[in-house]
Amino acid sequence: MPALTDTFTMSNGLHIPRIGFGTWQIPSGAEAYDATKVALDAGYRHIDTALAYGNEASVGKAVRDSGVPRDEVFITTKLPAEIKTAAGARSAFEESSRNLDLGVVDLYLIHAPWPWSAIGTDHREGNVEVWKVFEELYDAGKTRSIGVSNFEVPDLENLLANTDVVPHANQIRWFIGNTQDATTAFDRDHDILTEGYSPLATGGLLENAEIRDIAAKYDKSVAQVAIRYLLEKDVLPLPKSTTPSRIAQNAEVDFVLSAEDIAALDALEGTTD
Repeated sequence: MPALTDTFTMSNGLHIPRIGFGTWQIPSGAEAYDATKVALDAGYRHIDTALAYGNEASVGKAVRDSGVPRDEVFITTKLPAEIKTAAGARSAFEESSRNLDLGVVDLYLIHAPWPWSAIGTDHREGNVEVWKVFEELYDAGKTRSIGVSNFEVPDLENLLANTDVVPHANQIRWFIGNTQDATTAFDRDHDILTEGYSPLATGGLLENAEIRDIAAKYDKSVAQVAIRYLLEKDVLPLPKSTTPSRIAQNAEVDFVLSAEDIAALDALEGTTD
């Protein structure tokens, strides 16, 4: 399926499949293992996890058991948001590597610029300290690319001013009506790939009548239009599901939205959350 085999090229030349399978809120064990295996069987070649999700070991086992060669699967994981020290970052990376048991990580992200229990607090120094460890891991070939998640423009500016490697990717909450325009523009201007998690607004878009009307024109689902919208904007979508039929359907987005329909979806800005 072209949408699953097409890639974006990051600033360091690394190819990343244009759609990723997100595993947030999928419990470890059979659920995470089965969902990841179904995604791989459906043709996904990009799996996104995190130490904080608690499911890295299940994801790694599913990849190993899938029969898909390791070099054909792009694996992202993340440093827990509350870790803002060099020692903590080194230790967490080793833990993630052991959990996954897949060799080199493809993309390693700082999960957020602040701990989830203290959103918006100032951790600029800690983020720089952690990023320097990320640069070490990257230089040592332990991860093929490095990036951030939930970073806004001031967070990115701080990193760029105080470190050497510009993040290769920034994974942010991005969907119709919540397109984070300032951050997305900053990413584009600095050749940082924007990845969009919760492209369906954690299900919040599925009952939207305007999107449903547009979807009907293409004989597609609301979810498929929502995911396609990200691709039209050069944002990498990370849809998540545990339902096999939906996992497959979420990748069936080899259609093109008209300029008129994209404009109509743009106009929904701020109407959804």
